[in-house]
Amino acid sequence: MSYSAEISRTNPSCFIFVIDQSGSMADPFGGQAGKRKADGVTDALNRLLQNLVIKCAKTEGVRDYYHIGVIGYGANVGPAWLGALAGSELVPISQVAANPARIEERAKKVDDGAGGLIEQKVKFPLWVEPVANQGTPMVRAMTMAADMLNSFVAAHPDCFPPIVIHITDGESTDGDPTQAMQMVTRIASSDGNALLFNVHLSSNANAPLAYPDSAANLPDQYAKLLFETASELTPFMLGIAQEQGYDPQPGARGFVFNGDLALVVQSLDIGTRPSNLR
Repeated sequence: MSYSAEISRTNPSCFIFVIDQSGSMADPFGGQAGKRKADGVTDALNRLLQNLVIKCAKTEGVRDYYHIGVIGYGANVGPAWLGALAGSELVPISQVAANPARIEERAKKVDDGAGGLIEQKVKFPLWVEPVANQGTPMVRAMTMAADMLNSFVAAHPDCFPPIVIHITDGESTDGDPTQAMQMVTRIASSDGNALLFNVHLSSNANAPLAYPDSAANLPDQYAKLLFETASELTPFMLGIAQEQGYDPQPGARGFVFNGDLALVVQSLDIGTRPSNLR
């Protein structure tokens, strides 16, 4: 395990977000009334894309430290970008910055300096919108992710290993996805194998579980499959998880079960903070 390659404009890394857009993503988190899974996940993803843009912004512009892909799967399988990026696979982060599909104005609560909170209007760029339609063709989505990663690593053989973050709430409807997920994690640069995070948005009442090192407390075979196909956290990621109040043990995997929106946001943060941006 290396995961120490410098991330730079001449040696960029890659993130691919694989997002379940099946009909059940119209259900609320945890079976409780409130925001739909599709809405919450899309908000979290758009916010993360904005944060990645900010992380790469320097005085002369946005540096292409990362190439980004977003794959949606439901009624269709393919790139989920909207607007000028529609149909694109891996996009340099500078192009992401330049091409949000639209910008909304939203209210955000901020500190008023006197111990209270006030609402402030903020600009919120959108690259992806919520979709919840039909089945869960996970095998096709993961196969597409593997194909995209193979092309990227062929062009950048010494890159910090690519990271795939997969968010789903249901069982695959086009077969067992194990082999396709293993295809993803067998892809390797000279610095290590690609990393796969699996975030499972269950609708049942089981307690949330983040970054386990064993499948022993998972309720069903499907949850165990997502655990077993997820990558082990790197030492740096273990440290971030500890900063956020978790106690992952050696061998902990990039797997979250039955997470609410806050836990989804935390897992995205852990998965997208390589330690060596230059």
